[in-house]
Amino acid sequence: MQTLLVKIEDNYMQQFMKFVKESHSKITITKDKNLKFDPYFYERQKELHQIRADIKNGNMEMLSEQQYEKEIEQFFLELEKQV
Repeated sequence: MQTLLVKIEDNYMQQFMKFVKESHSKITITKDKNLKFDPYFYERQKELHQIRADIKNGNMEMLSEQQYEKEIEQFFLELEKQV
């Protein structure tokens, strides 16, 4: 058995559901709880895994809380100067 993510245009939904109903012995539909709360869950998950990999292999720097606070403060000071 294989699992697929299927996106269906709204105007085709009734036809698709009819097809599924007619093929019920071969098709099972299950709602993904992750997509219920966040329709972009899997895209975000993939990005997060890539960020973690980049940090681990040295392609991206992870800032300490103190470094982050300092950089954010500097960023806002520069924004204020531009206004």
